[in-house]
Amino acid sequence: MKEYKDGCDASRRSFLKRLGAGAAVVAASSLIGCDDKKSVKYVAEGAGGEVPKGKMEYRKHPCGDAVSLLGYGMMRLPMKKDDSGADVIDQEQVNRLVDYAIEHGVNYFDTAPVYCRGKSEQATGIALSRHPRDKYFIATKLSNMRGNNTLEFGKEMFANSLKELRVDYIDYLLLHNLGNLDAYKKRFIENGLLDYLLEQKKKGTIRNLGWSFHGSKEFFDYMLDEAGVQWDFIQIQMNYVDWERGNPTAEYMYNRLTEKSIPVVIMEPLLGGSLATMNYQAMAMLKEREPQNSVASWAFRFVGSFENVLTALSGMTYMEHLQDNIRTYSPLRWLSDEEFSLLSDVARRKMSFQNVDCTDCKYCMPCPYGLDIPSIFKHYNRCLNEGTMPQNELDEDYRQQRRAFLIGLDRTVPRMRQADKCVGCRECETHCPQRIKIAREMRRIDEFVQTVKGDGFI
Repeated sequence: MKEYKDGCDASRRSFLKRLGAGAAVVAASSLIGCDDKKSVKYVAEGAGGEVPKGKMEYRKHPCGDAVSLLGYGMMRLPMKKDDSGADVIDQEQVNRLVDYAIEHGVNYFDTAPVYCRGKSEQATGIALSRHPRDKYFIATKLSNMRGNNTLEFGKEMFANSLKELRVDYIDYLLLHNLGNLDAYKKRFIENGLLDYLLEQKKKGTIRNLGWSFHGSKEFFDYMLDEAGVQWDFIQIQMNYVDWERGNPTAEYMYNRLTEKSIPVVIMEPLLGGSLATMNYQAMAMLKEREPQNSVASWAFRFVGSFENVLTALSGMTYMEHLQDNIRTYSPLRWLSDEEFSLLSDVARRKMSFQNVDCTDCKYCMPCPYGLDIPSIFKHYNRCLNEGTMPQNELDEDYRQQRRAFLIGLDRTVPRMRQADKCVGCRECETHCPQRIKIAREMRRIDEFVQTVKGDGFI
């Protein structure tokens, strides 16, 4: 495990100062209007060439585990059509990806009962059980988030995780998606479920107990200072855009956990993929510095350059993404002061756009009125980031951009599932980890769509 290079702490302070000072001053108009022919088609390209073996960066957990800095998030697994035309997990491809990951040093696999419509644990268990148990660590979650707060339900969920994952113990178990104190007490305290999990830890059925977090600063502090449990690890959202954004900020959470010597697991290092598919100008800043490396690699280097980070999760659906991330962490090149400063500039440009910070986790689904919420946000963000959003009727490319935007929307999202069908019930907002005001964003996007449609024909 590598130690910090001289000046790394100063790098973090420099990043924080620069980002905080200028995050709100970059005008969006200075970024819109870039050449749409110079799109972000190559943002996901990796460095190419050999994928190193035996060079993976590892971080030591206090329990003795040497954990790969790259963790495999099993939320977005490859899919295929079955004989009936339904979408199912492509188990053969999952096996291939898991085999390749383990062969190249990845040993931390993160799943949950709710991922992939309830099938992720099963697919993960099939793939991992083909390898010796000491070759991997399994992280899964108590995902009792939909109103069933009984002890019996929690016990059944945990037992089913062991069954689906084909293991006798869980290495890292998380209380899933903690958002507020009342829900935490109902889900884990009043029903005795946390006591049951602590008993399982004493028995060795759970080796390490922690939680994933999407709540307020006050609740975060409560969980650290007043919950009465010695947590073994905590999972937080952290990336170079969220470092000083949110309540609490990633910087605040990371520093508090470091003060308490609690290892940090990182989710959303790419902010739902948006740090790999940025607008052209922001992306070009990174490609000009290292044209041979992917834009995504910068985000992974950022989180890896913090010593208390145990592992950074990535949902790698495709082999090229897995290979690129292995290159980034085999071994890690720690960010320099100058590179931290560069990322602060990129973050300011990123935040100047009116992107919706959806990470495509699908916790908002299903919508009771049939909207495909993540796909609506995905199409809107993609067009905005690529600089192809129709902006001004006087632009010579306006008609072409208008047509591409509307046809692309219909191809991405069936018309009966688009933003205009939102009734503003806000049921989805109670489940959103990013705390997006989904109903408000749906109104904003629908107003934009209706304006673009106008009275003309596509």
